[in-house]
Amino acid sequence: MTFLYPLGLLGLIGIPILILIYIIKSKYTEQTVASTYLWLLSEKFLKRKNPLSNITGLISLILQILAITFVSLAIAHPMFIVPNSANEYCFVLDGSGSMNMMQDGKSRFDLAKEEIATVIKDSVNKSRYSLVYAGDEAVVVFEQIDNKDQALLLLDEVEPNYGEGSIGNAMSIAQGYFNERPDILTYLVTDTAHQVNENIHLVNVASDIRNCSVSNVNYKITDTGLIVSGDVFCYKGSKNLSVSLYVDGAQEAAASTRVVAKDGAPAHFQLNCEVSSFSSLKIAASAEDATSLDDELVIYDVKSESSYKTLLVSERPFFMRSVLNAIGLNSVQVVAPKEYFNMSGFGLYIFESFTPAEMPKDGAVWLINPTASSSDTGFSVQGEVTLERPDVLSLTTSTSSVAKQLSEGLTEDEIYITSYVKCGLYRNFTSVYSYKGNPVIFAGTNDYGNREVVFAFDLHKSNIPLLYDFVLMANNFLDYSFPTVVEEVNYYVGETARVNVLSSCDSIRVDSPMGRVTYLDTATAACDLRMDEVGTYTITLVLGNNQRVFNIYSSLPEQERNPDADGLGITLQGQAVEGGFDGEYDPLPIIFIVLALVFILDWGVYCYEKYQLR
Repeated sequence: MTFLYPLGLLGLIGIPILILIYIIKSKYTEQTVASTYLWLLSEKFLKRKNPLSNITGLISLILQILAITFVSLAIAHPMFIVPNSANEYCFVLDGSGSMNMMQDGKSRFDLAKEEIATVIKDSVNKSRYSLVYAGDEAVVVFEQIDNKDQALLLLDEVEPNYGEGSIGNAMSIAQGYFNERPDILTYLVTDTAHQVNENIHLVNVASDIRNCSVSNVNYKITDTGLIVSGDVFCYKGSKNLSVSLYVDGAQEAAASTRVVAKDGAPAHFQLNCEVSSFSSLKIAASAEDATSLDDELVIYDVKSESSYKTLLVSERPFFMRSVLNAIGLNSVQVVAPKEYFNMSGFGLYIFESFTPAEMPKDGAVWLINPTASSSDTGFSVQGEVTLERPDVLSLTTSTSSVAKQLSEGLTEDEIYITSYVKCGLYRNFTSVYSYKGNPVIFAGTNDYGNREVVFAFDLHKSNIPLLYDFVLMANNFLDYSFPTVVEEVNYYVGETARVNVLSSCDSIRVDSPMGRVTYLDTATAACDLRMDEVGTYTITLVLGNNQRVFNIYSSLPEQERNPDADGLGITLQGQAVEGGFDGEYDPLPIIFIVLALVFILDWGVYCYEKYQLR
C-alpha cells in the first residue's frame, strides 16, 4: 500500500491529544433537584438502572479516535497495488455520418461515447487507454493515457463527423497496437454490424429506426418552365412522403407531390413549375425520421451567382450590344463617352473608341479601338496604321494555356481589317490575333490586377461583326475575364471543392454550415476546400470594394443514409494472450462511507448520553 499524500497521516497526532482531553476533563454529573415533594416522590418511582451509563463515554472516545483515523487516511489517500489487474485498452470510435442518427433522444455518436466511458470507469486504476477516431480520416485522439479523468475529458471533446467513416484505416492503427501488446483489449464501437474475430469486442449502438432521404435530383428548364426530378428512399418499412420544391428561398412551395417509398427502393418524383431562371432550388421531403441531414437538397445556379452588371461606353454600340446579347449578357447599361465620369459598381467595363484617363479599379476592362495611352493599361498607343487594302489577321500558334483558352472553338474564319492601332506592350500580354507581328487582339491584366481584353481596331472597319467567330471569341474573352470561381455546386461530405482565385482577389472567406469561418490562400491560382459538414458553404471573394458571393451545398453521403447498413469482415491478425499489469485499488470511497457511519454513530451516542442518562 502506498499513500498519494503521506503528510496527511500527521492528522493521527490528534489521537493522543483526544485521549489526554478525556483524562483531564472534569468528572461532574448533572443532577436535577425537585422543587416539591411531589416531584421528589415521582422521581423515586421513575428511577431506573441503565447498564450503558458507565461505558457511553468510552464508546464515544473510541468512535472519535476512529473518526480521526479515517480523516487522516482520507487526506493521505492510500492506494493498494493489485498485481495483474490493469489492462491496455484500445477503442475504435466510428465517426461516420450515420452515427448522427437519433435514438431515444440521443445520437448514436453520444451513445457510443457513453459505452466507451462506461468501460473506462469500470476498469482498474492505472489501466492505459487509447482512442482511434474513424472520421473522414483515422485520427489517434489519445494514446496510452493511464488517467481516467483525462481520458474521459478528451473523449467528451470528440465531435461527430458527417462523411464516410474510415474504419479500415482505424483498424490498421489498432492492429499496430495489437502487434506491440497481444494482451490489449480492442473495442470497436459502431452502428454497423461488422463481422469481427475473437480479438475484437464489437459494441453495436444501433437500434431499429427508420430513415428517409432525397437523392439523385436533376433539373432542366424548358419552354414551359422548370422540371425537377429525383428519388426518395425510405429505409425500414414504407412511408407516404410529401416532396416540395422551393425556389430562391421562398417560404411557400412552388410545387409539391406525394410519393410512397418503401424498403430502400427508390421512389421517383417529378415537380413542375413556371420558372425560367433561379438562384437556388430546395427540394425537401416531409419525413419525421432518424435524421434531418438527408431530408432536403439545395441546388445553386452558378451562372446566376456569377452575374454582374456591364457598362458599355460607345457612340455606336450596336455591334457590341448584339454580341453581348448573343453570349447571354443582358444586364448592360450603355452611355456615350461624354457621359462617362469615373463610373463604378460594374463587373465589366467596355470602352469602344474611347479611352478613359484612368482605368476602373473594380472590374474587368475591354478596350475596343483604343484612342489614347493610359498609364495603367499595361500598353501604349503608338498611332493608327491604315492599310492600302483590307488584309487578314494571323491567329496565334502559341500553345500556352491562356492562348488555348482565348482561341478555343474558333472556326478560324478570316478576319479582314482596313486599319489598326499599333500598340507597344510593356507588360506580359497574350496575343490572339496579330498583323505582321503586331498584336491586334490580345489580353492580359492592368495595373489594378483586373483582366483586360483589347481589340486594337475599329469594329466598323472590319468584317468581324459578321463572323460567328466573333461570338465565340467574345464568349472566350468573357470566361477569361471572369474565371469560374466554383465549377460545381453540389458535393458529398468528404469531397473537395476546387475554388479558383481571381487575379484581383484580396481575400476568400468561407462560412461553413455550422458557422465556422476560414480563409483560403489567395496566393495560388486555385484552392481546395474540403467538405466536412452537411449544408451550405458560403464563399465570399473580396475584389477591391466589391464582393462576389457563391454558395455550394454538401450532402450526407449515400452510404451513410441507411441506418442498418451491412458491415464488412474486420479482423485483428495474431494470437491474443492473457496479460495485464499491476493496477491500483482506490479505497477512498469506502473510507468516506465508513467515516460517515462513524460520525452518525458518534452523534447517536452523544444524543443517548445527553437525553437518556439522566
